[in-house]
Amino acid sequence: MAARVQHSLQFQFQGSSLTTFLLSSSSSFRKSINKTQINLRSKCFSSSSTSSTSTRSAAALTCTCSSSDLNSAPVTTKKDLFVLTTPLYYVNAPPHMGSAYSTIAADAIARFQRLTGKKVVFITGTDEHGEKIATAAAAGGSTPNDHCDTISQAYRVLWKDLDISYDKFIRTTDPKHEAIVEEFYSKVLANGDIYRADYEGLYCVNCEEYKDEKELLENNCCPMHLKPCVSRKEDNYFFALSKYQKKLEDILERNPDFVQPLYRLNEVQNWIKTGLKDFSISRASVDWGIRVPNDPKQTIYVWFDALLGYISALSEDQEQPRLQTAISSGWPASLHLIGKDILRFHAVYWPAMLMSAGLSLPNTVFGHGFLTKDGMKMGKSLGNTLEPNELVHRFGPDAVRYFFLREVEFGNDGDYSEERFINIVNAHLANTIGNLLNRTLGLLKKNCQSTLVADSSDAAEGIEFKDTVEKLVEKSKVEYESLQLSSACESVMEIGNAGNLYIDSRAPWSLFKQGGASFDSAAKQDLVLILEAMRIIAVALSPVTPNLSLRIYRQLGYTDQQFHAATWSDTKWGGLKGGQVMAPPNPIFARIETVAEAGGGPAVDKKVSKKMEKSPRSQSAIGA
Repeated sequence: MAARVQHSLQFQFQGSSLTTFLLSSSSSFRKSINKTQINLRSKCFSSSSTSSTSTRSAAALTCTCSSSDLNSAPVTTKKDLFVLTTPLYYVNAPPHMGSAYSTIAADAIARFQRLTGKKVVFITGTDEHGEKIATAAAAGGSTPNDHCDTISQAYRVLWKDLDISYDKFIRTTDPKHEAIVEEFYSKVLANGDIYRADYEGLYCVNCEEYKDEKELLENNCCPMHLKPCVSRKEDNYFFALSKYQKKLEDILERNPDFVQPLYRLNEVQNWIKTGLKDFSISRASVDWGIRVPNDPKQTIYVWFDALLGYISALSEDQEQPRLQTAISSGWPASLHLIGKDILRFHAVYWPAMLMSAGLSLPNTVFGHGFLTKDGMKMGKSLGNTLEPNELVHRFGPDAVRYFFLREVEFGNDGDYSEERFINIVNAHLANTIGNLLNRTLGLLKKNCQSTLVADSSDAAEGIEFKDTVEKLVEKSKVEYESLQLSSACESVMEIGNAGNLYIDSRAPWSLFKQGGASFDSAAKQDLVLILEAMRIIAVALSPVTPNLSLRIYRQLGYTDQQFHAATWSDTKWGGLKGGQVMAPPNPIFARIETVAEAGGGPAVDKKVSKKMEKSPRSQSAIGA
């Protein structure tokens, strides 16, 4: 957790927020800010609310940094902090592969950021209020509380099975979340941005949103859930979204990285240009929710509730939950990772809400695509989900994680095919990486008693293969940083391809057979080069396949502790030293066999080798 330090300096900006000041500054000024790594969105700045008029000036921003404290250690600065979030998943039904995909991607990003030395706060959780939840609970013959407990635990279990390394798991039924929501609501109310009015329109229960008729399909069907919207008239509280039209336009114009990828930014800008309408933030007809502070007969609408989970998750359980305390623990988020279906809520509603409360905006909202099955989006409401528990139990977490991150270009839609899944996993993990390591270790055991004869830095002198590996691993780093996860996987796999080409061209097995000191020495050094490349692959691919990478490290003679202490700097060539003893060759990834290959027909099955070493797993659930 970042330290809170004091300073007497105060910066006052009249008429605009500090964020707006930065966005409106010249590009050269902003570049100079970036070069000196000054981030004025840092949580060492706090904002105070202003008058509740529609033309209010922005908050004064107070720096609370002490120069003496800044020199003390340990201090996690904003530059060192990376806070990312998945969506808070709706618990009307158990998790499906679409929600698993978001979380696998977020986990790979979190693991990479940790490798680069960042203090990561990885937030996930469940959204547990609203009409759909109460309906689903009643249909299952349980109370909303019991239903939420069951489904929320199902998410935790799946995340454990998929090796998701989250730091915070927030439930919107947590008391600390309710306290944060109530305080936030009161701040927005005091700012004059909440009012009461009647509303009549077409409502999609699954979206939890009123729809404009122009965006509906035939028979008033929701284009997302393909179900008819219902006509409703309610007396609700509304948030004055329209008031923030110009501010949102300006932010997106001056900060094009706020919404990614670029085509998502274009979508958001087009929505805003059509004119923003105030939206309902309460329900009089729904009991399962947080009560409106100034009117307990109504409950807070799900989005005005759930979005606050990103902030309430930052509160420690032992603390008295307060909005400013949560903010000081890591807000603003570095990255909101979401599905494109909830982009409007995160890129339009959420920033307007935050501005109303005088809080900083997240740095980036990234809207990824859908996983499809038979050409259609997978979703619980559509009933065409791909069961993630079945996939991970059949094929293992590394195979599932690798396939979806490698084969789906991050940001775009991607279709699942079991045949393609098996072909990719076998070709890349079992053959390109697994077979290369296994045959190299076999040669090392046979000819060198499993012991390296030279340092990898010495063995690579004048060898082009080393340069190839260094270029590819640096390329993968850039791709990880820019969220090009598929390309990062491809670059790391190219190291394996280069290794296979090198060992096939050099044929060290033939050199050993020829005998003689020069042939023998050359062959032994070839083995060192390949094993050094495998060590680099293990580190560079660990954000995607953490357990497979651990097994590689073990085969190279390292301990689990050494693997977990590895950083991105360990992708630098030269880690293996002469005299290091490798483990006996043991397949690190069992090839997926089909029943057809065994002569039993076209169906697909997996027979996991009992000899394949598995990393130990904690038996306790990962805590929030």
